[in-house]
Formats: sequence, C-alpha cells, structure tokens
Amino acid sequence: MSIDQNLKMWVVTADMGYGHQRAVYPFKHLAEDEIITLGKNDFSTKQEKKQWKNILNAYETFSRASDVPLIGRNLLSIMDFILQIPSFYPKRSLSRTTYQVEYLRNKIEKGICEGLNKKISQKKLPFLTSFYAPAIFANMNYIDDIYCIICDVDVNRVWVPKTPKDNKINYLVPCEQTANRLKMYGINDDKIFITGFPLPLELVGDGLSILKSNLGKRLIRLDAKSKFINRHHKSVEHLLGNIYPQTVKNKAITISYVVGGAGAQKEIASDIVKSLKEKLVNGNVKLNLIAGIRPEVISYFEKLNDIIPSANIEVICGRNLDDYFSKFNNALHETDILWTKPSELVFYSALGIPIILTPEIGAQETQNKNWLIKINAGMEQLNPRYADEWLFDLLDDGILADMAWSGFLKGRKLGTQKIIDLVFNNTFEQSINPLEM
Repeated sequence: MSIDQNLKMWVVTADMGYGHQRAVYPFKHLAEDEIITLGKNDFSTKQEKKQWKNILNAYETFSRASDVPLIGRNLLSIMDFILQIPSFYPKRSLSRTTYQVEYLRNKIEKGICEGLNKKISQKKLPFLTSFYAPAIFANMNYIDDIYCIICDVDVNRVWVPKTPKDNKINYLVPCEQTANRLKMYGINDDKIFITGFPLPLELVGDGLSILKSNLGKRLIRLDAKSKFINRHHKSVEHLLGNIYPQTVKNKAITISYVVGGAGAQKEIASDIVKSLKEKLVNGNVKLNLIAGIRPEVISYFEKLNDIIPSANIEVICGRNLDDYFSKFNNALHETDILWTKPSELVFYSALGIPIILTPEIGAQETQNKNWLIKINAGMEQLNPRYADEWLFDLLDDGILADMAWSGFLKGRKLGTQKIIDLVFNNTFEQSINPLEM
C-alpha cells in the first residue's frame, strides 16, 4: 500500500499496557513529529506527569493482581467495578452519564490533558488516538477530525462524551459488537466505523499476499495428519491455492507466549517450558518467550532459558516499544500458535493464527475472550503443566488448524488501510465479507 509521506496527523496514545500503544504503531510513519504518549512527550507539567504515572501504577497493580494469592481476587473485583461493562441484554439505552464519565471530565477540566493541548495547538491536523481520555478531551475542546481506535470488543461508558448528542468523535471499532455497544451509549451510526483492529501492514501485504503466504505454511505445520485439509480442502484451494505441494523448511511447531505490559502471568511460561522440555530439546517445538520491554520480565524469561538451555527457546524483547513491536511482528511470520491473555491480541487471529488464552484480567478481556471463542479462533488454555499432551492432541486432530482458518475467514484484516483512507481521504467502504477482498 503506497502512502503519501507528506500526509501527517497527530497520533496519541497512553502508557496503559501495550494494547493502546500497539494500536497506533502501524501509523507511526504518519505521526507529526512522533507518536505522543500522554504524560511523556506532550509538554506535560511535572504535576501532570505525576498524575499519569500514578494512573499507570494503579493500572499495573490491578493487572498483576492475578498473580497474587487471596488479595488478588479482591483487587481484580475493584478493577472490574471501575471498568464495568453492562450486560448486553436486554438491549436498552445506556446514554446516561456515569461516575467514570464525571470523574474523567473533572480531571480534564483540572488540566490532566493540558500538555497535550499545548502540543497539538501548534498545527491543525487530524487527531487519531487509541485511548479514551484524549478523545474526550478533544471533543470537549471542539477539536475537528477526531478519530478514536477502540482496542477491545466491548467498552465502558467512559469512552463516550457525557452528552452523546454533542459527540464529534469518529469511532474506529474492531467488530459489530463494539458498534452496537456504542449505539447503546447514544452514539449515532454516522460516527461509528467498523474498520477492524489496525494490524501491522508487514503481516498483511498487498491483497493479503503476505498473510496468505504465512497462513499456507502455517496450515501445513498445524495439520500433520491432514485431518484439517480433509475437512476444508475446497475452501482452502479456493482462497489460498493448492498449498500442500509446497515444501516447508522447518516443520517444528512454533509457539509464541506473550505477556502484557504489566508483566502479569509471566510465571505460566515456567510451566510451559518444563512441560515442553523434551520436545524443545529434540527440535519438535520452538518456543518464543515474548517479554516486551520490562527488565524483570526479560530477566525471568532468560533464567528459564538457562534452566533448560535450548536453541529452540528464544526470548524476544526490545530496547523500547518500537524495537519490541518490530521484533514481535517479525516473530509472527513464523508463529503457529499464539499463547496470550485475551487482550487486543485476540484480533491477531485474523492473520490466521490460533490463540490459546490465559485467564482474563478485567471485564473487557472477558468480552474479548467470549468473542474469540464465539468465532472459533481460539480457546482457553488447559493445564499448562501438561501442554506436551493436550496441545499435541489438538494438533493431531487438526483443531488448531481449524481455529487458524476460522480466524482468517471471520476476522477483519484491513483495519490499518481503512483507517488511513478514512482519515486522509474521507472514504470508507463497509465490508460485509470479513475477507474484505
């Protein structure tokens, strides 16, 4: 996809886990100056930076609560209350303001986004963000051309202005459920665009060329006993061609285990490594331990590799977020199974990668999990201490290949391209067919 390099926009995110930052990474080349992270490079005062740091610390404390016996459950309950998402049924209006909405407005009125205001006042450009606070701030300050990427299947009312009829935010959402939720909150149809999550262009390619090439090789590795192709050979040949005559250099299964920005659930990796020890040593499995940028997580994963030294274990980390996201995307070319909590990464199932889910953290991740399972593109993990047994039963039955295929068929893949077209060309074509071909 060729893009005019003279096109620029303000690209704004928040340091609240990797999800919000991952969502804007595909647009870094279109960012004016650089991607703006609230409280870091946005002209914030010391007081404002301190407030954002406190919010991040609270977020990470709640996120890591799942690793803490006894008190962890209570902390997660508090997090669920703060970010609660109402039941979807019965369908009804949920446009009334909430405590969370009022709290955010109060913080903005007291200057929590003042640094951002100074930054973006330098030049009038389209405003793209992946976090609710800057979107609401922009709406309150009558900024034009506001675009907000939603990173989960379902969201809290805080993403919508206090008075929905005064909304000027264009919402870029990953799926129909998100769109329907925003309508309950009072957002008009003409401000909701089902783009899909913005996937990295280097994993999609023109006409899905890279995605299809990766998927063809992945299906061969996931279908050792040809049970999947016996069920789906006609649809596979129609969309990918006859993939089975091609040779695949390495038929070892590659698993990528990913932790989030807070480093929660890193201990699960220990059970995975111990369970797969024999298969790692004999070369049947390659394991990527994807650590992100946190030193303590990197160190923990490196020690696991020291315990079971194997060339088939690789710790993937970065000096900074750009470095990490680049290495992570590169690793996905060869990844056969993605093992992660139900974060924004559930939408990477559209790349044709089956997803094994660790326990969710927060109400939004519960909704992500439910959506992924509903489209048959992933499953909850079984006991990781016996992964060497149940994972290979799934492989023998072609179940993981089924999940890869289902994610490819049902997930939206062109989110990045659709968002760019909408922001710069004011064009948007809603696709009925998720293949978007």
